[in-house]
Amino acid sequence: MAAQRAHPAVAVERSASASGLARVALAATTWGTIPVFVRMVHAHPVVIVFWRVMFASLVAFANLALTRRLGSLKTLSRRRFAALLAMGCLLALNWALYLGSLKLTTVAVAVLLAYLGPVLVAVLTPVLGSEGFDRRLLVPMGFALAGVVAIVGPRDLGIRSHREWLGAAMALASAFTYAGLVLNAKRLLRGIPTGVYMLGEYVGAAAVLLPAALLLKGPSTLSDWVGVAALGVVDTGLTGMLFLSGLRSVRADHAAMLTYAEPVSAVLFSAALLGETITAWTALGGALVVASGIMVARMQPQPAFEAPEAIQKQEGR
Repeated sequence: MAAQRAHPAVAVERSASASGLARVALAATTWGTIPVFVRMVHAHPVVIVFWRVMFASLVAFANLALTRRLGSLKTLSRRRFAALLAMGCLLALNWALYLGSLKLTTVAVAVLLAYLGPVLVAVLTPVLGSEGFDRRLLVPMGFALAGVVAIVGPRDLGIRSHREWLGAAMALASAFTYAGLVLNAKRLLRGIPTGVYMLGEYVGAAAVLLPAALLLKGPSTLSDWVGVAALGVVDTGLTGMLFLSGLRSVRADHAAMLTYAEPVSAVLFSAALLGETITAWTALGGALVVASGIMVARMQPQPAFEAPEAIQKQEGR
């Protein structure tokens, strides 16, 4: 009888988890268009990031206005607001480290080390999060990492100079900042609307990047502005809402694993829109990453790991 009474709550939790994972996967897949839009913009990378968060801030503000939640900004405590601004600084650092690594070392090394981020989320979840380590992730994690290695090209993984070592270090540092972003977002999202979180984070990032935006080359042509607007509105603002709303209802490490969809979709978008070639290694890597995502998507929420709110309420805890 107890099992029968708990069953509806379990079904609700599984449905919420599946919906959350689908939103995360859709956001990550859309992020694959980032290289396409970046190619449209002839400006300094840091300035591109500045305008990206500026346009994303407008999306977050519009979301709050349309949902009549602008008043939530007034109820935000100073401590929580400061935490959101700090997340913006961490976001700016993450993107700066990754862009810098691309300039100093090979794309293969930079991408592979940066995409250790989801692995670090899984490893650090028991330390920094409120959930235990989910051993079910070990196999999909291996598939995803092998897939990324195949996509970026194993032949380009050598590091031959001090400059490339510095770039590799920056890429690895970007992986750690990514893990910090995901794990802290999971914690800070409790009790505040997604739009409030986004607006605070993007304002913080814009404030840090403003001096560079004033001094370095920015967008000037129509193509430049279309590119940064697309990066901000589509690949940051709208996908940010998708990702964060999904993150609310799933484990942080499960959400992070699904972001491996980004390098796969980036290859596909680049092939379709930029005429880049898909090799056999790339196809194999993509298949491995997709298989990894399917494994994660098929994982059922486990009360022992996640303590779903619906199950807790059903059991009267």
